[in-house]
Amino acid sequence: MKVNVMLSLIFLTTCFAVFGQEKQNVAAAEKGLTKVSVMYPYAEGKTFNMEYYESKHMPMVAKFLGSNLVKYTIEKGVASGIPNQPLPFMAIGTFYVKNLSEYQAAIAPNRDAIRADFANYTNTSPVILVSEVVK
Repeated sequence: MKVNVMLSLIFLTTCFAVFGQEKQNVAAAEKGLTKVSVMYPYAEGKTFNMEYYESKHMPMVAKFLGSNLVKYTIEKGVASGIPNQPLPFMAIGTFYVKNLSEYQAAIAPNRDAIRADFANYTNTSPVILVSEVVK
C-alpha cells in the first residue's frame, strides 16, 4: 500500500513538473512575437460563418503571411465575461508573426482580396489590435 502511494506521489510530481515546464516553454516561445487579433463584434442582426472562416478565410491569409507566421488561432465567442450581458465578439482570429514589418508588407498587396472575402462569412466589420506578446 505504501509503495503504491509513493509511486502515485512520484507520478503526480513528475506530471506537474513536466506540464509546468511545457507551459513555460510555450510562453517563452511566444514572447516577443507580434500578435494580430482580428475581432468580430457581436450586434443584433450580425452573422458569422465559422466553417467558412476556419476552412477558407484564415488559411488564405495564413498563406499570404508565409514563413513569418508562427501560428494562428480561431476563437468562437460563447459568452460575455459579465453574466447576462451580450456577447462582445462573435469570433476572434489571431495571427502570431515574427516580424511586424514583414506582416504589413505581406498584407498590403493582398488587402483588397482579404476585405472582399469578408462578405463570404460575415456582415460586420472587424476590430484589429496589433500587440507584442510580453509573456
